[in-house]
Amino acid sequence: MPNFICTTCGTQHAEGEQPPAQCAICVDDRQYVKPTGQQWTTHDMLRRTNRNSIRFEEPDLIGIGVEPSFAIGQRALFVRTPKGNVLWDCVPLLDPALVESVRALGGISAIAISHPHYYASMVEWSRAFGDVPIYLHLADRQWVMRPDDSITFWDGQTNSLGEGLTLIRCGGHFEGGTVLHWQAGVGGKGALLTGDIIQVVADRKHVSFMFSYPNYVPLSAAKVERIVQAVEPFEYVRVYGAFWDMVIEHGAKAAVRRSAERYLRALAGDTL
Repeated sequence: MPNFICTTCGTQHAEGEQPPAQCAICVDDRQYVKPTGQQWTTHDMLRRTNRNSIRFEEPDLIGIGVEPSFAIGQRALFVRTPKGNVLWDCVPLLDPALVESVRALGGISAIAISHPHYYASMVEWSRAFGDVPIYLHLADRQWVMRPDDSITFWDGQTNSLGEGLTLIRCGGHFEGGTVLHWQAGVGGKGALLTGDIIQVVADRKHVSFMFSYPNYVPLSAAKVERIVQAVEPFEYVRVYGAFWDMVIEHGAKAAVRRSAERYLRALAGDTL
């Protein structure tokens, strides 16, 4: 039986003869159902119309996307380390050519995902690379639409994946919202891989924080402050957001602080 994929958010669901009546991810206030109604595809069908794309972001960091853009349109990041490689966030499609390319680069040892909107086809990815563990924060367990033994739920505020890779729970967009600190990034200066828990914005000088991006629902001051406090102990000069080219190349830690201050002023009604 197929595992149906929601065409709006890209989340793959548990197998069934018929698609679910609705996508729980999309009926949540953070997402939406299109005016045309709930629509579904499958991994096999998606392979016929789309393909994976890759881009080298910096040494040992590779972006992986889907072309043409599908669902939310995020790109994943493939982080290479001497003792194992990690896929950060996920995309709905995994085509055979990409599997071979990733294997040639050392394969994947683990998968870690920032929040439920990017769970995508995570189980397909895990199985393609030998049932590697998928690390999700326990606070977001209810949003797993395709349960699998490969999923490992972690709790608390940080979780080390080894080799200078640390998962940091920030909350915000989702209670278990997580970012990944890559200590070796940018030649050892450090990088933060944030999905849209900390969202790089169009000017690529600031970030933002939202409960719902498509529905324009902001976060509270307390939750923004919690996010900034969670990443403050870590050193980084670059932030990689959820989408192609959404990167703050330099001075990212100061940009996160500055952006939070601007956000809090706006919530308080002050002129920016």
